[in-house]
Amino acid sequence: QVQLVESGGGLVQPGGSLRLSCVASGNIFNIYIMGWYRQAPGKQRDLVARITSGGTIIYADSVKGRFTIGRDNAKNTVYLQMNSLKPEDTAVYICNAVLRSDLSLNYWGKGTLVTVSS
Repeated sequence: QVQLVESGGGLVQPGGSLRLSCVASGNIFNIYIMGWYRQAPGKQRDLVARITSGGTIIYADSVKGRFTIGRDNAKNTVYLQMNSLKPEDTAVYICNAVLRSDLSLNYWGKGTLVTVSS
């Protein structure tokens, strides 16, 4: 099993930046995909970005050119650098992982709140 713990959320003005981190523990060597989803109250949970163990990256169209996903394997950490933030980016950002051994099973962190407001 994998445990995921996010950090780095907070309040930021439009146009500002935040860096989110997600630290994985447990069966980390079986992780195939790690990514970030976000969910605002009353809205669906949407993919923001994901990265495979081989480095393949996918971004949601709404964040392309503004957000960057990366990883630090030595620290078992995936991060999300968020620049040029907009009010519509306000949401709980949730870390996600998928293991090679069971691609149908998703692991989730508890989330970290990002609020973009002036």
